[in-house]
Amino acid sequence: MSDQPETAGPPPEAAATEAAATVPAADAATEAAAPAPGAEAAPSGPEGERERPRFGRVLIESIVEGNSIVVTVLAIAVAIVVGGLLIAFTDPVVLHVWGSFFAEPGTAVATAWDSAAGAYSAMFEGSIFNPHTVAAIFQQQSIGTAFSDGTVSQVFSPISETAVNATPLILAGLSVALAFRAGLFNIGAQSQFIGGALVGTYLGFGVSLPPVIHVIVCVLGAFAGGAVIGWLVGVLKATTGAHEVIVTIMLNYVLADFLSWILGTPAMQRPGRSDLVSPLIAGNAHLPLLLGSHLRVNAGFLLALACAVGVWWLLTRSTIGFEFRSVGANPSAARSAGMSVSRTWILVMLISGGLAGLAASTVIQGTDFTLTFQSYGTYGIDAITVALLGRARPLGVVLAALLFGALHAGGIAMQASTSTPETITTVIQSLVVLFVAAPPLIRGMFRMHKATARDGGPSLAKGWNG
Repeated sequence: MSDQPETAGPPPEAAATEAAATVPAADAATEAAAPAPGAEAAPSGPEGERERPRFGRVLIESIVEGNSIVVTVLAIAVAIVVGGLLIAFTDPVVLHVWGSFFAEPGTAVATAWDSAAGAYSAMFEGSIFNPHTVAAIFQQQSIGTAFSDGTVSQVFSPISETAVNATPLILAGLSVALAFRAGLFNIGAQSQFIGGALVGTYLGFGVSLPPVIHVIVCVLGAFAGGAVIGWLVGVLKATTGAHEVIVTIMLNYVLADFLSWILGTPAMQRPGRSDLVSPLIAGNAHLPLLLGSHLRVNAGFLLALACAVGVWWLLTRSTIGFEFRSVGANPSAARSAGMSVSRTWILVMLISGGLAGLAASTVIQGTDFTLTFQSYGTYGIDAITVALLGRARPLGVVLAALLFGALHAGGIAMQASTSTPETITTVIQSLVVLFVAAPPLIRGMFRMHKATARDGGPSLAKGWNG
């Protein structure tokens, strides 16, 4: 009989941590073992040595097979084409001309093209770049005159409005995307937005602080207000098994009704007003402008980009992010590895709620400076669309939010300069989501081959129970 004690295996927590640390090491070893660009790969099978695929070949295969990026770009293009057809054939002038199509087919097609092209041109000029303002600068006697009368600011006004519209969408989209990566459906960005807006607004007008400190306190307060609502969802799911979709939808109604009530109380209603509007927040609490007083883009846009980088780092470079992705991929396996699934649910919903609260901060402190019953708008619904369009990846969320921000900003200019209603931008957004959500349809339209395994996008929430 041996006197040596039996050696027990490592605890589950240590095994999970060791596994998480092994993944980057394994990746590094794989990269180190891979041949350099242009070098020949190691022999594989009876065919002998093979050359490493070149960039051009990979690009062609991606286009032919239709990976996720190519399918998304083509889906947006198809949505724009279909939207152009809707713009043209809802124009009374186009319909009148097409009544005599067989008599003058060229005129009918040209009129439809002019209608769609004019609307899209106005949308582009209102969201990205207006060449007429650039021409106005060169007509000035001096550059100083162009700066003094605001002509230079008009050049950057379209892209500024796109950034302003995209800022809350980036943060709210990150809120939904982060929950998706952990296997949860965060349908409650609206309630978390309202929670952050209430705290941030009250700190904005009810507390007197120095300029820089006041801004920071309001931003942190908005994050905390949204985080509390998200934390509540996570706790209910972890302790009672209540499904996050039901809880978040119900909280949307609860917070909306609570907002309607509290804006009518002396604590939050602007003195001398009978409508549902809060007092204006102090000037010290405003987010600083980035490009002067003529443009609305503010530090909230930089905050949104910083949060996108932070979420990327969290998901791909941290142990907590590894746990998020593991629980999202397979909660049972994560639990067997020693991970606390309940703690992960609570933490991810807390962070998601805080991001939605930051979206409210950029609206209240950046553009509106007051809270009304309409302040939350459709950000909660748009956040789901942005997260899905961005494939639940931070970079994809940023690009999707910029696209929707451009559509929002350009839709106003389009309606002002043409007879096209602004609601057509909502139709285009819906078409984009429709086609992006149906990759087989896009591949079938463009006769693409079936995508290979390397085309796998991020694993979104799987079913009702993640």
